[in-house]
Amino acid sequence: MTQHGSALNFRDFVEDLLAAGDAVDIRTPVSPTLEAGAITRRVYETRSPAPLFGNLTGAEPGFRLLGAPAGLSSVQGGTYGRLAAHFGLPRDTTPRDLLEKLITAMHADPVAPRVVETGPCKENIVTGDDVDLERFPVPLLHEKDGGRYFGTYGFHVVRTPDERWTSWSVSRSMLHGRTTLVGPCMPQQHLGMIHRMWREKGERTPWAMVLGAPPAALAAAGMPLPAEVNEDGYVGALTGSPVEVVRTETNGLYVPANAEIVLEGYISPDETAPEGPMGEYHGYQFAESKPQPVFHVEAVTFRDDPILPVCVAGLPPEENHTIWGTMISAAGLDRLRSGGLPVDMAWCSYEAATCWIVVSVDTRRLAGMRMSEQQLCDAVAEVLFGSHAGWLVPKVVLVADDIDVTDIDQVVWAMATRYHPGAEYLYPDTPGIPMVPYLTADEARTGRGGKSVMSCLQPEQLEGGARGAVAGFRHSYPEDMQQRVLENWTAYGFPAPGTR
Repeated sequence: MTQHGSALNFRDFVEDLLAAGDAVDIRTPVSPTLEAGAITRRVYETRSPAPLFGNLTGAEPGFRLLGAPAGLSSVQGGTYGRLAAHFGLPRDTTPRDLLEKLITAMHADPVAPRVVETGPCKENIVTGDDVDLERFPVPLLHEKDGGRYFGTYGFHVVRTPDERWTSWSVSRSMLHGRTTLVGPCMPQQHLGMIHRMWREKGERTPWAMVLGAPPAALAAAGMPLPAEVNEDGYVGALTGSPVEVVRTETNGLYVPANAEIVLEGYISPDETAPEGPMGEYHGYQFAESKPQPVFHVEAVTFRDDPILPVCVAGLPPEENHTIWGTMISAAGLDRLRSGGLPVDMAWCSYEAATCWIVVSVDTRRLAGMRMSEQQLCDAVAEVLFGSHAGWLVPKVVLVADDIDVTDIDQVVWAMATRYHPGAEYLYPDTPGIPMVPYLTADEARTGRGGKSVMSCLQPEQLEGGARGAVAGFRHSYPEDMQQRVLENWTAYGFPAPGTR
């Protein structure tokens, strides 16, 4: 029996978005060459419903694209509605509640996947010489991209040669030919680690790619979990139900049975080809392509009327910020708490393109620890930058816990009024992801540098006090008055918050 629910079935996820008015079924003819990408970019920037393209010019009948699967929403009460739906949570779930759920699952016992004989992803099976990736509506997302990108919202499946660790990991892939893709396989990422193990044996890396995956599985694949942790067990703990998986047709890997599209094959141990350029998640389009590993596809299985999800990377917020940034936030917050630091909340501001994480400090606990500003910043850097989550985010901004770190307006206000020039501590020898756009050529080459911790704590807050009280709605009025205003908001003649 097919597993259902928006967290474990992408088709259910799409239907739920349509029912909530947070997706629109577009029947007007749309070209997958630039037009679908342009529409999706406009959707991000206006917080419009996710576009489901059902009439793609030049595509086989029934083949569809879904843009902006985790874009922010303007539907009432659901700014984070698409993100929450990835985990089967209510549309009004708050960022804090979401992080706490993710962290709880990190400390729960893994729930191993359930192997089933078949599933929706096997409704169509194509192997050998019949494989043709170009039959899918693979989109050209930006005018200056170096090619069409098949994998922008899917995950790779690889397994170590000794079969003790199966990794689900997110990395983009560009169409290279009828049966090949090309894409990054960085050595610091789990995909690259396992690929190296096979390459050192002189063997191909057995590989699969899952597109239109169970949404919770896609999110987990983008989470900086520790090496040798199987994401499939984490998804089971997160959703409270084992993920149903089926065996691939050709290489003995296991993939989610509910997936829309599954590619199977291998990563060449030595073959490379130019990949990119592509509009990047930092919001820039670079001109260079780079040699990257070639992925050979020997079989394709897919659902009837398959839906290929698409992330059009660029100015935030898009899925690199909403999904990836949220998963990094959870892993980072857990790491800081586990390190015994006085941390209340941590959040990768979507607007910052995963270039900073804002950490709110419990000033009462901090006062009891009698730490100087530099001691606190050094401790945060040691704990966070020593983790995979900290490797991904180059900058940390510390604020007091009177700031809601999920509200970018409050973060900007704190930076403007509390950061004293000079209260930024640099960690030039700390390793980090080389894709950060402001890195020098030498820093990008060595994978070190460009890391800092900025303190927006007032001197008094280091001792548990404050220089002045915040003058705002939540701080300047008694609770009964706040409640009265909220209850009578529409009676005053104002529109309900969040209405369009």
